[in-house]
Amino acid sequence: MKLLFSRKSILLAALACSAGSLAGCKSGGGGSSSPPPGSTVVAPTIATQTGSVTVTVGQAGIFSVTVNGTAPFTYQWMRNGTNIGGATSSTYTTPPTVWTDGGATFTVLVSNSAGSVTSAPATLFVNPVIVVDVTTYHNDVSRTGLNPNELELTQSNVKSATFGRVGFFPMDGLVDAEPLFLSNVRFQQWGMRNVVYAVSENDTVYAFDATTGQVFWQVSVLGAGETPSDDRGCSQVTPKIGITSTPVIDRTSGPNGALYLIAMSKNGGTYYQRLHALDITTGAELFGGPQTITATFPGTGDNSNGTNVVFDPSQYKERAALLLLNGQIYTSWASHCDDRPYTGWFMAFNETTLAPTSVLNVTPNGYDGAIWMSGGGLAADSSGFIYALDGNGTFDTTLNAGNFPSQGDYGNAFLKLSSSGGLAVADYFEMDNGVSESSNDVDLGSGGVMLLPDLTDANSTVWHLAVGAGKDGNLYVVNRDSMGKFSSGSNNNYQFLSGVLGSGIWSVPAYFNNTVYFGPVGGSILAFGIANAKLAGAPSSQSPTAYTYPGASPSISANGATNGILWAVENNSSAAVLHAYDATNLATELYNSNQAAASRDHFGAGNKFITPMISNGRVYVGTTNGVAVFGLLPPP
Repeated sequence: MKLLFSRKSILLAALACSAGSLAGCKSGGGGSSSPPPGSTVVAPTIATQTGSVTVTVGQAGIFSVTVNGTAPFTYQWMRNGTNIGGATSSTYTTPPTVWTDGGATFTVLVSNSAGSVTSAPATLFVNPVIVVDVTTYHNDVSRTGLNPNELELTQSNVKSATFGRVGFFPMDGLVDAEPLFLSNVRFQQWGMRNVVYAVSENDTVYAFDATTGQVFWQVSVLGAGETPSDDRGCSQVTPKIGITSTPVIDRTSGPNGALYLIAMSKNGGTYYQRLHALDITTGAELFGGPQTITATFPGTGDNSNGTNVVFDPSQYKERAALLLLNGQIYTSWASHCDDRPYTGWFMAFNETTLAPTSVLNVTPNGYDGAIWMSGGGLAADSSGFIYALDGNGTFDTTLNAGNFPSQGDYGNAFLKLSSSGGLAVADYFEMDNGVSESSNDVDLGSGGVMLLPDLTDANSTVWHLAVGAGKDGNLYVVNRDSMGKFSSGSNNNYQFLSGVLGSGIWSVPAYFNNTVYFGPVGGSILAFGIANAKLAGAPSSQSPTAYTYPGASPSISANGATNGILWAVENNSSAAVLHAYDATNLATELYNSNQAAASRDHFGAGNKFITPMISNGRVYVGTTNGVAVFGLLPPP
């Protein structure tokens, strides 16, 4: 009998065979072929598997298994017990990792017709590429507010679907100071940890695990029988005044590193201001501290004994952040509201003995002139000069031969102080209308000072500049090598941008990638580009959000010149809001803490002058009762 097969029938049979639907088909071999009919199918067992995997942030982790038994096998990889979509081969490669992937476990379920087996859990460990310490206000002594080494937070993953509040570190009072961050602090009990340090107006200092919020230590710096100060009849810091300004940390000081802070307290009717140095691993006092602060300076101004003005600790609070420079701790002092008598004080202390080394008063024969700067820090350059904006107070328009005020009174001025050989005014800039603005409480010193990196103009001249702004809404740029001093009827500073901020400044600027950012009260955050060593006369972009009093003191995270994100806090008294914007175009909001449903990212009432601190993939925000923590959310 002759059988005839058409090409079509042969093709159909082949397709059926390849699909496994035609009895008697045989594959040509290989690990995934079906066993011959009648043979014994052996259930899978794990022959070898990847153990724990350690990668650096941004790298992928690779997990694999080899299997004994009868093919074909099916594979399903799981992360923390949950199936991973599409992960169905003997090898699984993770997406590029982020810090929060650390600690995840991976297993694979291998099956055939005879049974299944699950591999032992393998753990993924993720190391940061660069862990950036934040040891001082706004990241550096230029006070730029820039963390240029943030590799985890990007413009693509900072969004409500993947980013939000991941923790809250409770504290016993208002957090007016910026939290600080140290990586790899070695504790005797807990080993190496990343730590957030935060201080409260209840005179308490905390050391938290930066990830979990575990309290490593909590220390009250109050003396026996003391309490934090009352608010001195002023609502600016209320109801208590304890630790108001941002501390500073030196990892090389003392046996383990030291955190320096100023604390105010009282015992009955006696008030104290003290400098403390605390061991970063225990909170113990160092160097025989604390140092009780007293000072006098030659002059006949407010609170003078006829020869010297006298520092009265009840009349001041340390508002501006501390500065550590060349082994010295520098402090400055603000008043309670404008409650006289007070004058403008700067002080220096040896960081290893806490002994006072220098004192300067910048209104010694007048009154007022407090150092506010909305919590910003004294800035410093590489030559050891210190910069500050002074509040309203006496300014002597009668100048000596060097064009300095004849009585040494520098109210409402942009100041440059020398630090070698003791504190002294090295240069200054006073607005031509500074006296009238002082008399109307229009401070220059309501805002913070910031130094710019060296800038080159079209003629290849290198300029050393600083910026500042205050209540008049003008933007002042000074040449740090020749600030302009005072001239009646004209401003002799490097650049004067009249009214460009739209309203007054009660905040601190930030800098990123040739752009300066200001957050005026009641207005949007404004970005001013820099070209040929000059600030643009109008903002290049602005935030869609307008910030009520006191405006915004932004911080920036970036990976070099890329992935720049501007962070700012709306300090509403009822509910604060954290915002993130594309730093190259502030009109693009990436995230805010009101976006997620069910109040997922809310973190309580706001607080004045708060600036976010960003490090190691986390954003830390001071509040009225602790520190809110934001970061990438764990996978669903």
